[in-house]
Amino acid sequence: MKASPIKISLIAMTLVFATTGTANAAGCLKGAVVGGVAGHYAGHHAVVGAVGGCMVGRHLAKQHAQQQAAQRQAAQAQ
Repeated sequence: MKASPIKISLIAMTLVFATTGTANAAGCLKGAVVGGVAGHYAGHHAVVGAVGGCMVGRHLAKQHAQQQAAQRQAAQAQ
């Protein structure tokens, strides 16, 4: 059995996400579910969709946290 580069990269990404800890998982689970479902319907690529959804969900959660922090700082400055 020969491992494809896509499978190797998916396993590597899974290990990276597994070692980051639960503190950094904001948005990842929800994004993974949405991405997995979308990937499944887009040609049976649920795993690829889940990994991509996790990355996008984490990015959006980080942006949301930064916006909230900026709003709190603006409110405290007034």
